[in-house]
Amino acid sequence: MRKTFMSCVVLLVTTTFVFLRCSYTASAQEVDSGDEISDITEMSIEELMNIEVTSVSKKKEKLSESSAAVFVITQEDIRRSSAKTIPELLRMVPGLHVARINAQAWAISVRGFNGEFANKLLVLMDGRSLYVPHFSGVYWQLQDFVLDDIERIEVIRGPGASVWGANAVNGVINIITQNSRDTQGGLLNTLIGNEEKMISSIRYGGQLDVSTWYRIYAKYSLRDNSVFRHDGSAEDSGDMFQGGFRFDIDITERDSMTLQGDSYDHDSATTEQIPMPIPPFSRTFKDRVEACGSNLLWRWNRVISETSSSTLQFYYDRLDITNDILPIVHDTIDLDFQHRVMLGSRHDFIWGVGYRTIREDVDNAIFTIQPESRRDNLLSAFVQDDITLVEKLLELTIGSKFEDNDYTGFEIQPTMRILWKPHKHHNVWAAISRAARTPSTMEVDGRVTYVVPVGNFDVPITAFGDDDYKSEYIDAYEVGYRMFPMKNLSLDFATFYNAYDNLRSLETVSLFPSIVLLSDNKMKGYTYGAEVAADCMLLNWWRLRGAYSYLQMHLEPDSDSGDIFSEGTEDLSPHHQAHLWSSMDITNDIEIDAGIRHVDRLPAIDVGSYTSFDLRLEWRPVKDLEISIAGQNLLRNTHTEFDPEFGIGMPSKVERSVYLQLRWRF
Repeated sequence: MRKTFMSCVVLLVTTTFVFLRCSYTASAQEVDSGDEISDITEMSIEELMNIEVTSVSKKKEKLSESSAAVFVITQEDIRRSSAKTIPELLRMVPGLHVARINAQAWAISVRGFNGEFANKLLVLMDGRSLYVPHFSGVYWQLQDFVLDDIERIEVIRGPGASVWGANAVNGVINIITQNSRDTQGGLLNTLIGNEEKMISSIRYGGQLDVSTWYRIYAKYSLRDNSVFRHDGSAEDSGDMFQGGFRFDIDITERDSMTLQGDSYDHDSATTEQIPMPIPPFSRTFKDRVEACGSNLLWRWNRVISETSSSTLQFYYDRLDITNDILPIVHDTIDLDFQHRVMLGSRHDFIWGVGYRTIREDVDNAIFTIQPESRRDNLLSAFVQDDITLVEKLLELTIGSKFEDNDYTGFEIQPTMRILWKPHKHHNVWAAISRAARTPSTMEVDGRVTYVVPVGNFDVPITAFGDDDYKSEYIDAYEVGYRMFPMKNLSLDFATFYNAYDNLRSLETVSLFPSIVLLSDNKMKGYTYGAEVAADCMLLNWWRLRGAYSYLQMHLEPDSDSGDIFSEGTEDLSPHHQAHLWSSMDITNDIEIDAGIRHVDRLPAIDVGSYTSFDLRLEWRPVKDLEISIAGQNLLRNTHTEFDPEFGIGMPSKVERSVYLQLRWRF
């Protein structure tokens, strides 16, 4: 695997320097070092709320005027947080449940249905889908990007399928990296701690000529073992190498191009407890997980006129996982085109088409998939019209995504949104949307054997996928209100009611000599809740942010269902979550950031409620050098946040961690 990774790195580095050589047509002009430190007092709260976002409608619009529940994690939020990974950054988003399972795995979802294989949240990186089709989820441990290169993370709570397509059911996370013109000069970032033993990255950005910018980077991460619930080392440490590049070129006044790529190699240990159909009915063993991957993305933007623009994007993504559970290789090719045009003075119209093909090859192990090799195709199109009903007062958005996939055929996913602006500091919005979650490979072609205790006996259970498995559907109803009651305060409210149909169930086919189950769609239910976020500049040197979310779920099987194994799904997501974050500029050179977070209990997996406290202190002795010390989970030595799904793996606890970080710009 390391040889494969080195080959990928060599390929990326070679591509980089070939591009440099071919593109270097003039001597590089001197540029100022990028990544200037920004102060929290440089932008007012109103300016922060008017940051432009693109994830709601695939076009730029002000955050305050988006007709959706949107939260943005800015580059300044990232820099000032104590987070070391993307999942840790996502903890600050209201309504998002982020739980660590062990040293490597995470459970992340929004508005319910959480789990290691949470399947109702679409995650994107610069428009490239990170969603993995064999279990319909995200390998969060593989998303180890350089946090300093992320411009912002846009999180939509609620369906985004009308523009992004299937699986954007409960939400969308869009990670957007910085243009390479904004990351000029060098950056060395090194972190050493008791849990993250080392995280070190180096990046350099330059300019080839007046219209071409680039950056290249490399990163290494090493994480220590977690501990089991019953104490003792979980022996699940791991490390990861990653490297990549990005070029941004202004070809003409109307045309611009982006070319970027990454390659990585992840190696980790894990302790697995696998149910077996024969005595002793379970086996605990040490597994080694190796994951190697690479991706290449190309994007062309063209401004056709003052009222028209288009984007053409292509990417290739490869993921190769080797373990004792389900070794698998994914190859994804995606081509997407979209066009935006103003039709008169009232219609802002955008449409697009796309094609994606995914090839999966597996080596059947404990989990099995038949056939071992398959190729799936996805054709899609979307249309959306933003209509100004009353100038500066009332706007209506209608649109839909149309998709044809090899699992369930043709899907229609519409939305209708309305935005009312009664005052320049008050915006009210409402939305009705429908979205689909298409089946995973395991739900259609998979097989896995479990063992469950029944009385004094351990009973083997075999679960099969079903060729007739259907898409899951959500009908979502949302209302939101954003306001600026005073200059230094913003409030954001969102409420929702979601009705689900065709949810996954495990139906009993036979009871003797062993229990045989079949994937089916005989579950339905609803969820409802509310989220509130506040952002306040108490003083010109002190910013305070807080959030609270409430969630209630009710799921039930159909009257003809024999599913007895999905009970408790409602209790895999907390009813209550709250956090408060403080950022203070003590002097021009000293910052203190502190956050406290409370998460309600999860009775289904015997996880109690917990409160965690994080603290970060930073000192800038000179302009381009930052030294910080931080602690996470400081209130308790350990606490449990989640358990592995499907009885695979051993439950672990999250430990207190401290680290020292040095960030040097050159």
